Order: sequence, then structure tokens, then C-alpha cells
Amino acid sequence: MKDMRRFIPFMKSQPTVSVLRLHGVIASRGRGALSDAGLAGLIQKAFAKGKPDAVALSVNSPGGSPSQSSLISARIRRLADEKDVPVYAFVEDVAASGGYYIASAADQIWVDRHSIVGSIGVISAGFGLNELIAKYGIERRVYTAGKSKSMLDPFRPENPEDVKRVKALQEHIHGEFIDHVKTRRGDRLQNGADLFNGDVWVGSEAMPTGLIDGVGHLVPKMKEIFGDKVNLRAYAQRRPFIGRFGASIVGDALSEIEDRAAFQRFGV
Repeated sequence: MKDMRRFIPFMKSQPTVSVLRLHGVIASRGRGALSDAGLAGLIQKAFAKGKPDAVALSVNSPGGSPSQSSLISARIRRLADEKDVPVYAFVEDVAASGGYYIASAADQIWVDRHSIVGSIGVISAGFGLNELIAKYGIERRVYTAGKSKSMLDPFRPENPEDVKRVKALQEHIHGEFIDHVKTRRGDRLQNGADLFNGDVWVGSEAMPTGLIDGVGHLVPKMKEIFGDKVNLRAYAQRRPFIGRFGASIVGDALSEIEDRAAFQRFGV
């Protein structure tokens, strides 16, 4: 019977695991960025094509957009529940901030001994250029309908009310992030530990916190769970061929610089 399976199309001869590659900064746009719209079809295929026994997420992301992180994570969970397919996350260099948000959509999270995880917090950064333009005799003119419309204008002096408003927004997003992690990790999280202050952990150092399930790599772990004959089917975003040429070269270069800066925050 076992030998006949390869001649019967609707019978699977061996377990299949879809490997979904999620590498890059999380943003609604940008070359190579991870976005819900850009990943929707890929995620759908990973859960549906060939009726996989599991989906493995290969995660390498320093984070990015909170909303895109939430949308991607929600899509993964929605399909996992709908298809009744277990999800395993495997962290490569880093799964920080939004990267960890997506990784925690999995039922289990595994890391390399050098992987960086955590950074459960919210950050907003910019520059104050008002004194610089004043030095060169440049006057900033802004006209708005709505007093908060020019909030955090970098060419005007910092307004304490603007800072207070941004902090309130950050606290709200942070709270949603914390709720997501608590919902996904549940009783595995270490009681009484301050896990949500933006700190990061390396490899097995994260084990006591409950943010990960252990140190392990994708291929051997999937073989351990599904057997040596498990079929690993890869899914990853492809860079458009036309994007290598023309005016997009400058945009690609700037995007690459921004991506590298995001990763280098964690020393990778």
C-alpha cells in the first residue's frame, strides 16, 4: 500500500511542511519590505497548496510598521485556525519588535543560539531642525485647519503637547503589542518578569522568559517532528526583474540603507 501512494494523486506519500520565508523590514511599501498585501497570496499558498501538515516561518526581521505586523500575524493565525495547521517559527538573526510580533503568531518559537528576540516596545524618532534653518535665515510657514495637523513638525520648536500626544499613541500601541504576546504565549511567559520594556535576549537566554520554546533549527526540528522524509516546500517573495534597472536603482539603494540601519540597531 505504501509503495502504491506515488501512483495515486490524492494520496500523500510523505508529510509536507510549507516553509514561509519572512525576511526584511516590515512596512507597507518598499523593495523587499514585508507587508500584508505583498504576502497575502504567499501565505494563502503556504497554508492551502498540497494540504501541508504544518507551516514553518523562517523569520529574520528587526521590525517596522505595527499595523503591518498585526495584519500579517492575524492572517497567519486566521489561516492556521481555518485549516487546522500547526505553525512553527524559526528565528535566524533577529525577530525583534514587529519581527517578534509575527513570530509569536506561531504555536512554537525556535531560535539559533545567536538569535536576538524581544524588543517588545514602540519607538518614534526624528530630528529637530528649527535652529538649523533659523541659522540660515529660513522661515518656516505652516497653515493648518486643526491644531494637531502639524504635530511634530521637525522645522518648528518641539511642543510639549505634541510629545504628550505621541506618548499616548505609543502607549496604546504598546498595550496592544503586550496583549498579543500574552495571548499567544500564555502560561509560558515568566511570571513577574519585565518582558515588555523593549529589552532583547540572545539565544537560550530567552528560554526562562517564555518568549521562545527552545534552541533549534528548521530542518532538523521538522525532521524530528515529522520524520526524515518530510517534504519542505519553500515560499518567498520574489524581487521583480524590472526592479533591477532604471530609476529604481536609486530607490533600491536608499531602501537597502534603511534596511541595514534597522538591522544594525541589534548588531546584525
